[in-house]
Amino acid sequence: MSRSHIRGAEAVKTEACPVTEVLDRVAGKWSIGILTAAAHGPVRFTELERAIHGISRRMLTLTLRRLERDGLLTRTVHPTVPPKVEYDLTPMARELHASLIELVGWAERHRSSVAEARAAYDAAAERSPEVG
Repeated sequence: MSRSHIRGAEAVKTEACPVTEVLDRVAGKWSIGILTAAAHGPVRFTELERAIHGISRRMLTLTLRRLERDGLLTRTVHPTVPPKVEYDLTPMARELHASLIELVGWAERHRSSVAEARAAYDAAAERSPEVG
């Protein structure tokens, strides 16, 4: 195998990992909640904390840092006492938010169908342990 072919295969492998990593990051339940909560303009930490039920302060802080690092959020510190910190979506995240809204709409439209399918599957599995 030639060196250029090996380099090409390595490039594909390198490109594939970040795509999976990015999808894992933005598909997380906390990330989706934060991106949705921040979609209507700059939002403060405490506003996010109230809007996202069940998230700990530590997890909120970690997820905000990751989203900022990934270029999905901007963090603005206003020079006041105490400092006022706001988070806002970047243009890239606004584009993602449009897709998330479509996904949420799909989930809302089909949640009863998914629940019915699960119930049917579970009932079949109880009758015949070989299912699955």
